[in-house]
Amino acid sequence: MKSENRETSTAAGGIVLGMEMDFEACRRAFVTRDPRFDGRIFAGVKSTGVYCRPICPARTPKAENMAFYPTAAAAQEAGFRPCLRCRPEASPDLGAWRGTSNTVSRALALIEGGALDGDDLEVLATRLGVGERQLRRLFRQHLGASPVSVAQTRRVLLAKQLIQETRLPMAEVALASGFGSVRRFNETFQQLFHRPPSALRRSRQAETPAADGVTVRLPYKSPYDWDAIIGFLADRAIPGVERVEPGRYARTLSIDGVCGLVIVTPRDDDALSAEIRFPRLQALPAVIARIRRVFDLSADPALIGAHLSQDAALAPLVAARPGLRAPGAWDGFELAVRAILGQQITVAAARNLAAKLVEAYGDAVDDPAAGALGLNRVFPSPQRLVGRDVAGLGMPRARGAALEGLARTVAADPTIFTPRADLASAIAALTALPGVGEWTAQYIALRELREPDAFPQADVGLMRALADERGTRPSAAELLARSEAWRPWRAYAAQHLWAGDPGPASRKTVPPKATDDRQAAA
Repeated sequence: MKSENRETSTAAGGIVLGMEMDFEACRRAFVTRDPRFDGRIFAGVKSTGVYCRPICPARTPKAENMAFYPTAAAAQEAGFRPCLRCRPEASPDLGAWRGTSNTVSRALALIEGGALDGDDLEVLATRLGVGERQLRRLFRQHLGASPVSVAQTRRVLLAKQLIQETRLPMAEVALASGFGSVRRFNETFQQLFHRPPSALRRSRQAETPAADGVTVRLPYKSPYDWDAIIGFLADRAIPGVERVEPGRYARTLSIDGVCGLVIVTPRDDDALSAEIRFPRLQALPAVIARIRRVFDLSADPALIGAHLSQDAALAPLVAARPGLRAPGAWDGFELAVRAILGQQITVAAARNLAAKLVEAYGDAVDDPAAGALGLNRVFPSPQRLVGRDVAGLGMPRARGAALEGLARTVAADPTIFTPRADLASAIAALTALPGVGEWTAQYIALRELREPDAFPQADVGLMRALADERGTRPSAAELLARSEAWRPWRAYAAQHLWAGDPGPASRKTVPPKATDDRQAAA
């Protein structure tokens, strides 16, 4: 499989990501049960018809009975079913494909959020600015499977996880995992596993269910800097919407007008635990996708760190924070509003303004569990701010007008904050929004669109972090030129530079002001 538009990254042990896979290197990873390759490769076992992770406890099959695939979807499309012992659904879902195909990267983000659950492939291709045939070709080239197979595998693996980790009735599992009907759900499992879904349930492994909630395990590739990401979220937590403690993050969330509660805590087994309380089970895949996005669970820190460490200035920063992630956003509109609110003021002041906005226009949440945590509102939707005098909450009149204009624009086109054909077109679309400059657009692309190469080159914190021994900072143009060597992981380079910024403590993970380039360059 050749790279689409960037050089591919080579993993340790001779396995090449994005190109043909080295059979002997793959087999070595399985013989040694090397955890470094968990989530990067899967083995189909011809004698049993299952596909496994490198860490599978079963005896390693004979070489002639093994075939290797870059993704679970590729193995499943080849006719193999998920192993019941190593449970591929519990494997970290790595973004190793990022950097080899920007189009595939964006398509996967949309599929994870349910893009193919209601729409067809042609709609997805149109959103990405490519033809349907081209999208199929890119998926085959980089993932070894079609987009439809990827979506189907996502549904099957989520359903299998819910069967084995929760006590949801099977009909609810079908709805929560994205299947259109219980009949289709039963048929798929019977065809794939040669047994009904209920036969896969292991009651002794099921989580103790929260009342009216579902608790799922969300794996990641270690190391993971929980303290950094929870510190970032704590600095920006809006009262009534979010509550952050050292070992727990909770917030209210609204999806398609339905309000719910999410509680995320760290585990000891390279995973986070997410308690999800939503009255509409069909929202579960979208909620899980958002949790994975906010906590950046698809990152492969070893792969990213190895690339960035080639820069002498970044190497010690990566070594100091090997598990640093790029925090995502819960909602594009919310992020844009908070970014505009934060222009020219501190994080604390922006948080106070956001709290006033929520109190004035956020819908009430009626959930005892949320109330017990002091959470009683959701962040206002675009429709709630249209025609409102937002400036009356205590901000410059021009900024209030920008927020109302942003709300009006997003209400008319809810797809604005979805991945585009490329980073440049995304930035162009975002900078056309009221109140959004280049800095803010790059910031939104980094956090909401999950563009791994987004880079706000005019940021003061980044310039300060790369100042020489005399204190001379690089210009925005010089910083941009230097960042070329960090592609396609410039967003992570920015995180490490912000973490190592000798400036104010509030700049530990991202700048304290979500400003546009005009202020940042000042």
